[in-house]
Amino acid sequence: MSAPAVLMAAAEGGIIGDGRTGANLALAAGALGLALGRLATTRAGRRTSTGNPRTGGMAAVAMGAVGTVLALLHLATADGGPGTGNGLVGAAVAVPLGLGAVLLGRRALTRSTPRTTPPGG
Repeated sequence: MSAPAVLMAAAEGGIIGDGRTGANLALAAGALGLALGRLATTRAGRRTSTGNPRTGGMAAVAMGAVGTVLALLHLATADGGPGTGNGLVGAAVAVPLGLGAVLLGRRALTRSTPRTTPPGG
């Protein structure tokens, strides 16, 4: 099964259930991405760190992107409107969570690159 087919089946509820399950999965992925991004940005600012901030930043970007894609697919395929039990509001909340995770992960990646001094400076 191809990746787009898996994502569509997951968003429609064929793999992960129906109703709010897809939105909850997107919320969990976005929240995990935010937590990873927060940890990575705090590690990137320190001189001595306990972990690799680049790995944490890449993980935050990946989880945020997955959460955003799942939320958008759930929004596109949900029947009914808010309050019908289809998880439409949860998916709408998951989109900014995922985007925030991507931004925090990117910030950790840019802060963790080693700064080089120019020649002669």
